[in-house]
Amino acid sequence: MGVSLTETPTLSAEWAAKQAAAFRREREHRAIMNAVKKNGIQAVAMNQAVATTAPHTFSLELTSELITNQKQSGRCWAFAGFNLLKAAICKSHNLKEFEFSQAYQMFWDKLEKANYFLQNVLATADEPMDSELSRWVFRGPAGDGGWWGMFVDLVEKYGVVPKTVMPETFHSSQSQGMNQVLGLKLHALGMALRRAHGAGADAERLAALKADQLAEIYRMLVHFLGEPPETFDFEYRDRDHAFHWVPNLTPQRFFQEHVGVDLGEYVTVMSSPLDDTPYDQSYTVRFGPRTQGGREVRYLNVDIDALRALTLAELEAGQPVWFACEVGKDSDRESGVMDTALYDYETALGVPLAMSKADRLVSGESRPTHAMLITGVNLVEGRPTRWKVENSWGTERGRQGWFVMSDAWFAEHTYHVIVRRRQLSARQQAALASPPGVLPLWSPVGDAI
Repeated sequence: MGVSLTETPTLSAEWAAKQAAAFRREREHRAIMNAVKKNGIQAVAMNQAVATTAPHTFSLELTSELITNQKQSGRCWAFAGFNLLKAAICKSHNLKEFEFSQAYQMFWDKLEKANYFLQNVLATADEPMDSELSRWVFRGPAGDGGWWGMFVDLVEKYGVVPKTVMPETFHSSQSQGMNQVLGLKLHALGMALRRAHGAGADAERLAALKADQLAEIYRMLVHFLGEPPETFDFEYRDRDHAFHWVPNLTPQRFFQEHVGVDLGEYVTVMSSPLDDTPYDQSYTVRFGPRTQGGREVRYLNVDIDALRALTLAELEAGQPVWFACEVGKDSDRESGVMDTALYDYETALGVPLAMSKADRLVSGESRPTHAMLITGVNLVEGRPTRWKVENSWGTERGRQGWFVMSDAWFAEHTYHVIVRRRQLSARQQAALASPPGVLPLWSPVGDAI
């Protein structure tokens, strides 16, 4: 039961007058106010020594390739996944650079999301429409957000193609307008399914209705993104300028024969300090981010030291690491610096602002929002001091697209990494294989990014 405050309201004219008088008594308050009003709090609070002197050198650094650009879309999770695959195909085919078609995967991702949404509408059709679960099922059914497991499901089911085979379109690069129209259509289709169920339609009738609905979504996606190719020729010139031509490939054959990464070997490890996610246990999410019929969402939760050790082990094995983080905290897009010492808001504003990682998560102040690739690390006496990060915001951000992350930032704002199962200890593998705890759809560590 909540606390009832019956005393005189705090916010009175007399109270406000006292606060104004107290503010004016301190001369530095006006100077800070003027600076913040003119330049913004980030510019005033930024620690320039951190922003301008963060080293972009690393004792362990994987080969750097072409920086990609997701533009005005929320496809970071897929770009980070393709950046991982890009490193593999560039190495195996002696390529200087390569880019996969993001539009091709986006097409199938949107269709799979539509199918998953409609299936979840049917699964919750007896729930009241104003229940928390129904609201979450109907939340943003056409959004760009996704997850590593969804990336794996899409690649294994539909394969991949080079960007030249299915280039970007207006709406793949600027997805808001497309998502608005798709969201409108899917919400209407979801309500139609609920009404049909309420009117007594049997499972066969509902399945037929859903199939007709998905056919409409397919046609819409072709208009937005183009037709996904069934076959194509793979043509490329390697670092030695030798020309190669491989005709009549399907997207699935291209992935199997020319990319060849065993995505089933990768597992998701997270570091959540919440009370409902004890360490060294596995978790899944009810109605979590996945494709219908795809892999179950499964996380192994470990403490931050274990997460750091697994990330370092992958880099030392020559493998980049997909990771999910809260990119908007303590970071500067222009310089590409991510450091907990980057902004000193407390000194600038004269108020305490510190929160624990757990409190930020449980209060909604923080959650995973972005996926990138870790491609390097700087070690001092065997311990990381900073990490090299490959982003997907183009070459205008950071240092020609590359970011530098302090180890303190890694500890505070990194939540998930994708590593190969072989890096897990026997105890960790057993924990991952154990029956998972089930987190609600709205868990701050279980949602799509």
